[in-house]
Amino acid sequence: MFFGVDYYPEQWVFPYAGTAENPEAAWERDAVLMAKAGVNIVRIGEFSWGICESEEGKYDFLWLRRVMDIMENHGIKVVLGTPTAAPPIWLAKKHPEILPLDEFGRLKHEGTRRAVCLSSDVYWDYSKRIVTAMVEAVGDHPQLIAWQIDNSMGGNDTEFSFNDASREEWHFWLQAKYETIERLNELLGLRFWGQTVASWDQVPMPMYAPSPHNPALLLDWNRFCSDTMVQFVKMQADILRERCPKTPVTVTMRAFLRKFDHFDMADAVDFVSIESNVVMKSKTAELACDIDLLRSLKKTGIKMPDGDGGFWAMEQKVGQVNWQDVNSLVRPGLIRLFTYQVVSRGANGVLYFRWRQPRIGGEKFYGGVLPHHLGGNNRVFQEISQIGEELKLLAPALKDTKVISEVCILYSHDSDWALQQPNQPNKFFNLREHIQLIYSALHDRNIQVDFARPVDDLSQYKIVFAPSLHVLSAGEADRLKLYVQNGGTLVGTFNTALVNEHHIAPDTGFPGDLTDLFGLEVLEFDPIPPGEENHLTFKGAFPTSHLHPAKFWCDIIEPKGCQILAVYAKDFYAGKPAVTMNNFGLGKAIYIGTQSHQHFYHDLVGWLRQICSLVPLLKVPENVEVSMRQKEGTRIFFLLNHQNSPVRVQFYKPMHDFLTGNTFSGNYDLPPHGVLVLDEHPEAKTQPA
Repeated sequence: MFFGVDYYPEQWVFPYAGTAENPEAAWERDAVLMAKAGVNIVRIGEFSWGICESEEGKYDFLWLRRVMDIMENHGIKVVLGTPTAAPPIWLAKKHPEILPLDEFGRLKHEGTRRAVCLSSDVYWDYSKRIVTAMVEAVGDHPQLIAWQIDNSMGGNDTEFSFNDASREEWHFWLQAKYETIERLNELLGLRFWGQTVASWDQVPMPMYAPSPHNPALLLDWNRFCSDTMVQFVKMQADILRERCPKTPVTVTMRAFLRKFDHFDMADAVDFVSIESNVVMKSKTAELACDIDLLRSLKKTGIKMPDGDGGFWAMEQKVGQVNWQDVNSLVRPGLIRLFTYQVVSRGANGVLYFRWRQPRIGGEKFYGGVLPHHLGGNNRVFQEISQIGEELKLLAPALKDTKVISEVCILYSHDSDWALQQPNQPNKFFNLREHIQLIYSALHDRNIQVDFARPVDDLSQYKIVFAPSLHVLSAGEADRLKLYVQNGGTLVGTFNTALVNEHHIAPDTGFPGDLTDLFGLEVLEFDPIPPGEENHLTFKGAFPTSHLHPAKFWCDIIEPKGCQILAVYAKDFYAGKPAVTMNNFGLGKAIYIGTQSHQHFYHDLVGWLRQICSLVPLLKVPENVEVSMRQKEGTRIFFLLNHQNSPVRVQFYKPMHDFLTGNTFSGNYDLPPHGVLVLDEHPEAKTQPA
């Protein structure tokens, strides 16, 4: 288990620290305190291009080696970040063509990170040079155990740049995809409004225009920008692997960031690193959803520094951030609580952002393990030190364990991108919120969840949720049918298969190629404004704990062999099916034609648990989060109390706590924000639960 911090030694030299005689004196003191806190890994370098190359071709990596030497003396390993997220001023002055243009054609100037157009060949060339120089200068250092490429890809709204370089690459990308102008005109539907083109250079970028651009063109633009970012990361990965083949490569990602395809990005690296943005009012299930999506990006082919699987939390927040209107402190105990949340969901490395609050720059009031002064007795340092001691105890038990799920939620970047476009049937519908309703119902019942793409192999899952796959290709539809035909249970919803991968609506009715799977046809759909709702009336054995509303969207369904589980209660489609189930092959396909409130999804999950024989991990009260990591013969349970008050947990057989060494049976009061890490006591492993 790697336990560490994100460190910026270049910000801690004289006159901000140290002395004129010893300008780097703070580095040694920092390393001493890191070791005291149990830190065994640091990330450095990712914003240091202007320090490493202060003038073109004038490299200085000796300071990085000095930092790494100090870390070696204290038993601390290093992740080194390539510095391409922050181009130096001199580069923009020499080559202003690398600066990005927005959709209005306005220049985004130099002077901050991410002031680049990623389609620029010039920027690629300079990026190759600095990455090559860095790996040749420090790639042989014994403390280096991983490379991080760039930082926070897609985080500063420069991924959609409208430069001449972007235009040229855009046209190359389209030509490679469509091959002929005739095929491009046909599949993008450019006959609409008479916008057909006669040559590749006539295809517009989706810049500001009097009316929204063609939706098929917009979708392709998202794909193009995603591919550009992924290829930029892959270019660096290739350089690093060629010169440093034994050192794994990673990249940091944030969940549901609509700038690139996360699955494609994960394919370009050896292991996934995540950014976990814990803030004062973080919602437990939303954070868990983000973690599980990012964990699921790379399920095979993982190469990590310690040979283990899983992922790393490369930026785990330890204090207030700087991007909210009010940046409140993270309360005592919450850093520990949310550290265990990410560990419980498969993290084998946790690095806190950041080691110390800087005295300079735009993040000087961003929370750190240490404040602006040296510290060591401050509250956050003490909490981190406690976690470090605990994870040292826990690491042997967690070795080679992983999260195994019986339930999966499908996430399609194509659908998410398409649903952000203008001219939607209901602009108030939000796919992320729709996914969260489903995820929260599973999370609250302590059912572990994976995420996957519609094209992935789904055979390992008992239940697959497919919320609003707005864009669905024929091949993806076939994969879903195969899953159900072989015995799986698929839960689909409204706003599914409204268009194919070329953004063309089907002429066979909705939901396109899935009509036979669900045994129905959607004749019309009725978008519902916020504040208005229909209601659902249930039939049969579906359990209902509340009066369930129908919100945002109501599919008007014509059954064609499906069983009706619920109907609409009012309007001209009162009595029409709203929730259905269809037998297909050996499995079942459930269709939900509307969005409801959280109580409905809790009832849905409760019903699915019965018909699919899903067993929750442990029986615990509400607001106690349960996760499990396992390997052959071992199951390790994490219990996290997210309340500000104690919660009574009842153990039906003895359980051993790794953190205290105690054995619990009967009733136990889990303290506010308390954590238990349990396995079955040896004497209890043969007893029934």
